[in-house]
Order: sequence, then C-alpha cells, then structure tokens
Amino acid sequence: MKTKNISENFLAIEDEFSSYENSKIVILPVPYEHTTSYGQGTAKGPDAIIEASHYVEFYDEEFRSQLCFDKGIATLYPVEFDGRHDKDALDLIEQTVDKLLADGKLVVTLGGEHTISTAPIKSHFKKYPDMSILHFDAHSDLRENYEDNPYSHASFMHRVVEFFGTKNITQVGIRAQCIEEADFIEQNNINTFYAWQIRRKFWGENWQKDVADTLSENVYVTFDVDCFDPSLMPSTGTPEPNGLFYAEVMDIFFEMHKQNKKIIGFDVVELAPIEGLHHPNLTTASLVYKLMHYLKF
Repeated sequence: MKTKNISENFLAIEDEFSSYENSKIVILPVPYEHTTSYGQGTAKGPDAIIEASHYVEFYDEEFRSQLCFDKGIATLYPVEFDGRHDKDALDLIEQTVDKLLADGKLVVTLGGEHTISTAPIKSHFKKYPDMSILHFDAHSDLRENYEDNPYSHASFMHRVVEFFGTKNITQVGIRAQCIEEADFIEQNNINTFYAWQIRRKFWGENWQKDVADTLSENVYVTFDVDCFDPSLMPSTGTPEPNGLFYAEVMDIFFEMHKQNKKIIGFDVVELAPIEGLHHPNLTTASLVYKLMHYLKF
C-alpha cells in the first residue's frame, strides 16, 4: 500500500513510524461527497483533518504515551472513485477496508459524508460478528431514503440495519429526525440517547456509564462531527443546536475503558472545513488521535 510522506501524513511523522509495513494503525481518507443536502464541503474533510493533525502533540498526557511511535500510523492516499456513486462507491470502500483488515491493520476511515460509513461497518462486521455500533450524531440517519436516494447520508444507518439488525446499535446526541425515524427507533428498541434527555439528566449525572453499559466487548464507532454543539463544531453541513461537548464525549470512552470495552475500528465524517477557521479542524484531528488510544491492540 502506498502511503503519504511526512509532509502529508497524519501527525507529520517520519517514515519509520508511518510506513504501511511498520504501522498497526492505517488511516484511509475517503473524500466522498454526493448527497449533501444543506452545507457542503465534506470532500475536503479528510485533508483538513490530516493537515490540522500536524499541530496535535504526539504525547498524550492521559495515557502517558506517544502512541504514534509505539504502534505506527500509516496514512494512505485517498480512495479514488472515478465517477462511482452510491452502491458502487460503497463497494469500492468495502473492498479496500477488507484488504486492510486482512493485513491485520486497525482501520481509521476519514470522510467525506456519512454515507461512506456503511462500508467500513460492513467490513468490520464480517470480522467481528459480535460487535456493537456506537453512533455519534445529531441525526439518527434512519430514513428509508432521502431525496429519492437510498444511499443518502440521511439513510446510511438504515442501510446498516439491513445487514446488521438493530439489537447492538447505540446512538448518542440525536436531536433532529423525522417522525418515521422516531417510530423506527421505538419499534425496534434501538438504544438512543437523545440530547434533550442528556440535558435534563434522564439517566442522572453519569449518563456516559449508561451508554457504555449498552455495548458489547468489541465496538465500532461511527462519529459524525455534527454530534458536537455548533459552538464547538460550526464546520459541518447541518450544525444542530444543543449538541455535546468534547469532555462529555471523552467520558463515554473513559467509561468504556473502565469496562474493558475496546474500539475495533472507527470513522469520523462530515467535517466541512471553513476557510480561516481552524479550531474545528484541530478539534477533529485531536478526536481522531484520542480515539486511537482506545483501539483494540
């Protein structure tokens, strides 16, 4: 696999720690944008995350480690779609992730719109049939289709349900959906932590433990950055009010860690960078590096 050089890779680390052969973690940029329905620009998300990562410190004070040197992080060149859309595009992503998992890599996928997440989820499910999905989002993305497209970013989780089922899905931060999605969640008992319930202490002070309690030992995380409050994350297509904050999200992973639940792979999507506004890009890059520390090595 061809990897990017030091000036272009995640964290700007030397070849010794970023070659495909020497790296346990692989970053797969997927700049796919075909169905965005409000703000646009998610195709620029992966490059913006990687560029911002050059200003993220190697050392993590919580874990007291320099993970990038301990495990190695290889940054691949972006997936090239050559005009492929919808199912054809997802098939290409899935084939790519299948190969990376077969090589024993831990895969971090950077989008792009949320449509792309269906593919790495499917790849990981083939390897980890006991896994849970932890879905961070402002939107439940459970529409049968949106704007006559079943492969819309607003329908990706419905496509996932078709092969994964609903039993082991947990959604966090939801605060914008249609009535059909709300009914689907209720009828299928999907674990959903609505933002309004979190804010009104429906689960008490430590709601993060309740999130962790719903998960199996192996967890795939799909993270739409619009889960964050717009004051923290304005750079996304549909910035909904009353979102989560960084520390609140980190507490979920801390609770998972205490319960010995591990992330087997993850994707981060829907960053639509705004020229001249740096903090959302750096926040997302910091999120990516932090989540790597919770991977199942």
